[in-house]
This record gives sequence, structure tokens and C-alpha cells, in this order.
Amino acid sequence: MKTRMFQMIIMLVVAGALGVFGGAVYTLVHELPEVQLLEGFEPTASTRVLSRDGQLVAEFFIEKRTPIPLKDIPRYLKEAVVAVEDQNFYHHFGVDLRGVARAVYHNLLKGRFVEGGSTITQQLAKVLFLSPEKSLARKLREAVLALQIERRYTKDRILEIYLNQVYMGSGAYGVEAASRIYFGKSVRELDLAQCAMLAGLPRLPGRYSPIVNREAALRRRRWVLQRMVKEGYITPQQAYLSNLEPLLEGGSRRGSPSGGAPYFVEYLRQQMENQLGTRALYREGLTIHSTLDTRLQQAAQEALREGLDQLIDRHPDKYNDPTAASALQAALIALDVHTGGILAMVGGREFSESQFNRAVQAHRQPGSAFKPVVYAAAVQAGLSQADIIWDSPVIFPSPDGGEPWEPHNFSDQFEGEISLRLALEKSQNVATVRLGQKIGIAPVVDLAHRMGIHSSLPPYLSLVLGSADVTLVELTSVYATLANGGVWQEPFAVREIQDRKGETIFRARPKAREALSAEDAHIVIDMLKGVIESGTGRKARVLGRPLAGKTGTTNDFRDAWFIGFSPRVVAGVWVGNDDHSPLGNRETGARAALPIWISFMEKALSGTPVEDFVPPPDLVEIDIDKRSGLLSAPGCGEPASMLLRQDQVPARKCGEKESPSLVGR
Repeated sequence: MKTRMFQMIIMLVVAGALGVFGGAVYTLVHELPEVQLLEGFEPTASTRVLSRDGQLVAEFFIEKRTPIPLKDIPRYLKEAVVAVEDQNFYHHFGVDLRGVARAVYHNLLKGRFVEGGSTITQQLAKVLFLSPEKSLARKLREAVLALQIERRYTKDRILEIYLNQVYMGSGAYGVEAASRIYFGKSVRELDLAQCAMLAGLPRLPGRYSPIVNREAALRRRRWVLQRMVKEGYITPQQAYLSNLEPLLEGGSRRGSPSGGAPYFVEYLRQQMENQLGTRALYREGLTIHSTLDTRLQQAAQEALREGLDQLIDRHPDKYNDPTAASALQAALIALDVHTGGILAMVGGREFSESQFNRAVQAHRQPGSAFKPVVYAAAVQAGLSQADIIWDSPVIFPSPDGGEPWEPHNFSDQFEGEISLRLALEKSQNVATVRLGQKIGIAPVVDLAHRMGIHSSLPPYLSLVLGSADVTLVELTSVYATLANGGVWQEPFAVREIQDRKGETIFRARPKAREALSAEDAHIVIDMLKGVIESGTGRKARVLGRPLAGKTGTTNDFRDAWFIGFSPRVVAGVWVGNDDHSPLGNRETGARAALPIWISFMEKALSGTPVEDFVPPPDLVEIDIDKRSGLLSAPGCGEPASMLLRQDQVPARKCGEKESPSLVGR
């Protein structure tokens, strides 16, 4: 009796569960879209990227989805996709129960989600009709849609639609668009190795793209060929020979971002993909108004190419070696002083050879290009550019008992008593170290972060000589803060985004903060004008404009920098080798980077009115002797016009007996 009652209870529970499940499935089915919409499916609208002067910079991704009949798709590609994505494609009815069971088993075995189980038909249903959310309800909808699709369309038609719609990285939807991007030719012309590479992309196109990760793409291609051997589509000998083929030989890279600004476009694309999502960026016909100035971008690319060619000509023995030549790189970034908008960006010699963006990704020691932060901290602490610093040998004991540190000047000569202005103009290391010791490292670190450096800055005294790695965009942002009267503006690439109806859905509101007062900023600007007028950046006088800037060179000539600005445009240039080897003897910032900056600024400022920096009214301009820091007098010292606060104007003239107190003696 008890057994019978137990059986009845079990039957009721099972019936109830089936009823609930059936009701859920019924609800899901009635909420699903009509699969016949496939018959009227049209490619989605492309997203356009415009420069700030209204020119088309790139498209995401019109003409990158080109439908092609199944009969024109190589047999190897169809077989490779089936072998990798759904080996039972021609035998199941939309849902592969064995595949689902296998996926569940492997996921349980690993204790995490490592394998899907979706068929090609299910993937097509998800791509065309469903959101990318991961939930049981979505998986059920996907399965039901797959069943409906299989009832309505043939296997070949399903495969054809899938191969024309699947996302394959770098903005390419469908195998024809992907083939033209990665190989520069129609999918009809692909060989076995190329088909295998394409077939490996749909699972994780961002990871397996040969443009993004060559090694991962090679490993994925090898796996696809192994799957094809296992499924009997090709022989082991064919797989072996295909693995020997180069990955992208002959590829035109037409799928790479705009030939005019590839590093900028890729930088923008990554930001927008993170902010908007893949679907919105590639499917919704947006118009992105960028900050890029096409005239300045062209000037940047030409200047960088010319500068590197000249460097190679100076060291033919070193750069005749292909390995050394490929390591030689440079980067340039230009910002709008008042907004922070990126006007130009070049992240390397050739985007098709290396997509690593050295303008924003490379962390390198800035050397003396960091010194303006130190002098700005000194000015903020109440010192004037007329104050005197002692430039003489000094040794600092190691805090851990190791070798003491003895900083040296680049020239190996010491100036003795000099003003802060002259110390910065001549880029005297020892004087700068004494200054850093005087004001403390903590204020320097704090100011550097407020002026735009996000990288870690270890609080060691050597920091004042640029020993901490930073990016070019960070350091250029620091100089832009000075040029902008002490207000830091976050560098940004997108001004506005409109939907396909022309309605604004995003408008840039970059972060901003006051890093130092306008008075302090203009005093440092005045000092950096001196660098160009009579210091390490004096080559820039050829431009005949009011300009400010600073050179930077690291040990053994491994990194060369120049960052400078006009009242409206700030530009930073870095030159170095990716392998951190020396550029070549005497390849300083003034020799390797400054000519690139001059060439860029000459073209960038051409046709624009001459402007000077306008300091706040409470600063006074006084002729000061750069040696003594006293008021200039005829025939005495090295006179220079300096901006000072009224209470900092010296009371004595050059040549008088008394001297002002020394800073850091």
C-alpha cells in the first residue's frame, strides 16, 4: 500500500514538473520571433568615424559584410567550419543532443564552463534573433528557434547564412569580408591553410585574430587542421604542409583601420567597443565625431617617417641589420591644449607590421622630459625661477647600505651657482636633484599625478631625472596642463556620437581638474620658453613662434623625447627601440626627437596666426641675470626676461656684492 502511494506521489511530481516545463516552453515559443524573417534579412548599417574637420576617417564596417553564395565558398572552408563548430551539422535536427551531453560532461569535469554545445543552427539563431546574455531561458529560446530554422531551411541554406553573418574579428562579418581583410582577396581564392585560419575565428575572434595575436592565431589554425584530419576531410600530410604556410602572406590589411590614422582609429575602436558594446558599434549605423584633425595627422605621419629615415642614415651599420631595423620605433601624439582632444596619433612606424600603440601603451623612462614637473613643484612651493641652485658634485648614500648614488650632468661639467631658469634650460641633472631634495619627492609625485600621469611613480630621488616609466600620452598631457593654465584635461578621442536618425546619444565631457595655479603654470611656461630660446631645444627657434618645450634622453641613448607646445597645440615625440637597445651614439632628445617635433609643428602651425602665451596680470616681466638671479645690469651675466611674482623681484642688481641664499646648497 505504501509502495503504491509512493509511486502515485512520484507520478504527480513528475507530471507537475512536466506541466511547468511544458508551460515554460509554450511561453518561450510564443515569445520567439518569426524565423521567416531570415528571408528578408538585410545587412545592418555601418558606423562612420568622422574627423573634427568632417572628413571620413573610418567605417565600422560598411563593405565589410559581403554576402556570397555557398557554391562560391571553398569546400575546405565549409568543411573546416563544420569540423570545428559542429561536426554533426548534417546529421542533427538543430540541437545536437550528443554534443550537449559531451559539453555538460566536460564542464562538470573541469568544474567550470569550458565548452558550449551549440550547433551552427543555434549560433545562427543567437546571432540573428537573441541577445548575448547567458541564461537558461535564452538557451531554451535558442534551441527552439534552431528547431524551427531546421524545419524551414535546408542545411546548405543554414550554413550559407551562417557563413555570411558570423563575426570574424577586425570588424568583418562573414567569410568574404574576413578574407579580404586578412588576405586581401576573395574567399574564392583561399587555400587550405587560409580556410583553416578563418574557420578558427568565430569562437573568439578577438583572441584568434592574426592582426591582434599572431601566436594565438597560429595555434588556432593548427587545431582546426587537426580537427579536419580527425573528421576525415584532409590527410595528415595536407595538415602538415598547411601548418608551414605563413599566416598573412600577401594580405593587404585592408581591414586594418584607416590608412590615414590606423593607430588612432584602433584606439578609438577599442574604447567605443568597451563603452557601446559590439552590437551597437558594428550594427546600428552610428556617426562618431572624433577629435582627429586630418591635416595634423598627415603632418605627424610624414614627420615621423622622415625623422626615422634620417636616424637610420646616421647609423647605417646598426640599422642595416633587419632585426635592429624592425626594433626602431617612434610615436607622436598631439593634443588640443584647451580641450584635451587628440588631434593626431602615430603609435609606430607601420601599423600593418605592429599594432602595439607606443603613444598610449609603451611605458618608457622619460629622462629630462620629466623635469618640468619638478620645477613646477618648486614654483608651487614658493620658489621663483630667479632663485639660485647649486650645481656641483654630490653623492647620496644608499639607504640599504648598497652602492651610493652619484648623479652626473650630461656634459660632465658643473655650473656652480645658477638660477632655476638656467638649470632647466641647460637640463643640469645635479642641480635638479638638489632641487628635488630641497622640496621633497612627495610633492613632485602628487603634482605629477594631478597633471596627468597615471603610471606608478616610486618616491625615490632619482624620479626627478625621469627614472619612472610613463607613457607618451601621459607626459604630453602634463605639458598640456601647463599650456592650459594649470588645468588638466583628460585626453579623449570622441566628441559626439549620433544614432542613425541623427540624434545625439553621447557628448564628450572629459574629466578636468586644476593641478596648479595659472600663475605657477605660466612661470613654468616661461622657463620652458627659455629651453627653446637658448637651451637644449634651441633648434626649434627655426619655427619663429612663441613655443615652449623640453628634451629628454635616457641612459645610453635608449630613449629620446621632445614634448613642446604653442598656445593651442601640444605635441609629444618619443623615439626608441622596442628591445630597449641604444638608438645610437649621441642620439639625444634634441637630435632624434626634436627634428620630428619641429617638422610636425611647422606643418601644424602653417597658415595659423602667430600667438604668444598670455600670463595672468599679477605676474611681472623683469630682466634677470640667469647666473646670479639678480636684476640684469649692462655687461653683467646672462640676461633673460623672466616672469616673477611681484614679491619675488630681486632687490639688487647683477654685480653687487651680496648674493641671494642658495637653494639646496
